[in-house]
Amino acid sequence: MTKKALICGISGQDGSYLAKLLLEQGYEVVGTSRDAEQAGFSNLTALGIKDQIDLRSMSLVDFRSVLATVSSVEPAEIYNLAGQSSVGLSFEQPMETMESISMGVLNLLEVIRFTGGGARLYNAGSSECFGDTGEIPANEETPFRPRSPYAVAKSAAHWAVANYRESYGIFACNGILFNHESPLRPPRFVTSKIIRSACAIKRGEMEKLSLGNIDIARDWGSAREYVEAMWKMLQSEQAFDYVIATGQTSTLAEFLAAAFEALDLDWRRYVEYNRELARPSDIKYSAADPGKAERELGWKAQSTMRDVVNEMIAAELERVRA
Repeated sequence: MTKKALICGISGQDGSYLAKLLLEQGYEVVGTSRDAEQAGFSNLTALGIKDQIDLRSMSLVDFRSVLATVSSVEPAEIYNLAGQSSVGLSFEQPMETMESISMGVLNLLEVIRFTGGGARLYNAGSSECFGDTGEIPANEETPFRPRSPYAVAKSAAHWAVANYRESYGIFACNGILFNHESPLRPPRFVTSKIIRSACAIKRGEMEKLSLGNIDIARDWGSAREYVEAMWKMLQSEQAFDYVIATGQTSTLAEFLAAAFEALDLDWRRYVEYNRELARPSDIKYSAADPGKAERELGWKAQSTMRDVVNEMIAAELERVRA
């Protein structure tokens, strides 16, 4: 019997790659957006899979909407990838961020409990919950020290999942994903901004790139690989939370250097600091220990930060040519 999966927030980078993976695994995929009739689903179109997916409207902050959708679809697996996804924007929209992330997952958990359908739930957690790890890599036992409204919301959602798993026996798990990128990243994210700007500078269409703090350090991996870890979590016999990362940390300056080097440019000639782009509070150093995922899920990142940068550069050059 064909498995059915419900992906909440299918229009984003992760949702689109996950949908492609599940289709390849033989799933029937249903995807939701707050307004499916108005959403463009450009990422699904770019991957050539939009016509293979049942797209529906659903608001995660509306319990009735969630209940109606889950009851109608009757999925075996639910992937919650929805909610406000920008750390920077969360400082400007803290209430929207908290509601869309923490209330959204609570509604899903309550619907699963209420219907008794036994659907397995994957919730998109975030490395932002750890705050500044220092040079000691964070694992599943590392305490949370959130430093943004986004991280506070993700932390609340994480503990809601853990609570329902322990209290009601629901198969629910958090993927604590560190930074992951792809050609599907929206331009508002700094990594995509860097890639697009570097290519524009190479073409002579831009002179300078303005950025905030470039001394921050992150673990950057491939979104295309990370969605496989999401799927593997729901295939396990027991539900656990997992850190998903490469285990290698790089500074944003190193990310910059890799992008400009791929175009035979020296980033130091083109990048300028803009104080207004700096966040009120930021994480200086973020390091990960993804060992548990390798031991228990058999998952290990294959792409490094430079691999991801090169993929994004190649895709941007192709996009401009097209």
